[in-house]
Amino acid sequence: MKVINKSLFLTYLYLLIYILLSSGVILYNKWVLSPKYFNFPFPITLTMIHMGFSGAVAFLLVRVFKVVAPVKMTFEIYATCVIPISAFFASSLWFGNTAYLHISVAFIQMLKALMPVATLIMAVLCGTDKLRWDVFLNMLLVSIGVVISSYGEIHFNVVGTLYQCTGIFAEALRLVLTQVLLQKKGLTLNPITSLYYIAPCSFAFLFVPWYFLEKMGMEVSQIQFNFWIFFSNAVCALALNFSIFLVIGRTGAVTIRVAGVLKDWILIALSTVIFPESAITGLNIIGYAIALCGVVMYNYIKVKDVKASQLPPDSLPERMNKDWRTEKKSSNLFAPDNNIDDDDTSSGKVSSMSDMTVVDEEVPLMASSRLSHIGRSQLSSRDA
Repeated sequence: MKVINKSLFLTYLYLLIYILLSSGVILYNKWVLSPKYFNFPFPITLTMIHMGFSGAVAFLLVRVFKVVAPVKMTFEIYATCVIPISAFFASSLWFGNTAYLHISVAFIQMLKALMPVATLIMAVLCGTDKLRWDVFLNMLLVSIGVVISSYGEIHFNVVGTLYQCTGIFAEALRLVLTQVLLQKKGLTLNPITSLYYIAPCSFAFLFVPWYFLEKMGMEVSQIQFNFWIFFSNAVCALALNFSIFLVIGRTGAVTIRVAGVLKDWILIALSTVIFPESAITGLNIIGYAIALCGVVMYNYIKVKDVKASQLPPDSLPERMNKDWRTEKKSSNLFAPDNNIDDDDTSSGKVSSMSDMTVVDEEVPLMASSRLSHIGRSQLSSRDA
């Protein structure tokens, strides 16, 4: 009983840390970038600071302190997997952070309800998922909710909305490519090695738009560079990366989705208190609630499909035993503690792209690489 209580306590503690860090990073970024507060209107520079700091810490952990060993990375895998994934990851962060300059945090969170829609569209276009009528109707409900929420936005800004939507679709494409490319190459990355390979490459991609869009502005404007502000901001972003991995390792997909929804509502409420100019209206709330209903229904369908696929109706007893052993092995590979709730574990072993939408906006490959590995394990066990 003591072990179970300790396990549950750690699970809720990790969820609380994730919610606090995720909300904190978003609010911190808004405060740093907003001209009304810290007044550092250079989102690409801020993102490069995050990537440079994360890459440096990962390098020290891999090469100097040798906490983990680097994976076997050939030039072909780096060129065909790491580079394209890093490019879309850098793009999603660039566009997402730029949106803070134009629209409120509350409205940004409402627009992020489109993430399952964007991911499904990209997955269908890339051939990793099939369009079904029930899923399509749910995605239509999400889109209608977001449109209603946008219509009710007091300070609606077309430029900021386009930046945020572009970042959402860039992130969706990155998630799909992560599944396709990592699954094809058989590559798995832990939190440290993912930062080790992805962060420097993303930094290099961001350097190009930074040189043409922000370098000159930083030279002519009188910007205030407070070391402790940017250092603490980068530390929070790095800590968020690790908290995501801890949460996914201890809980399942359903729990993470619930935590994500709770985080969004908390963030919307906090943003209206911290940033008084980001007021929300009744239409905002109604539209966002409609969109969340569609997201919840979509997640329910996906989890139900996965549970059905885990128990083939016509399989032989030997086949079932083999599948059970294979899936148990793959789930234990990433779980830091075996005392995990059975419902969360069974729902967490998901190969669908819908589960990859739980990845936070500051996280590169940690969660998605793990989910790709689990999906590959399930596919191999069913094809055996």
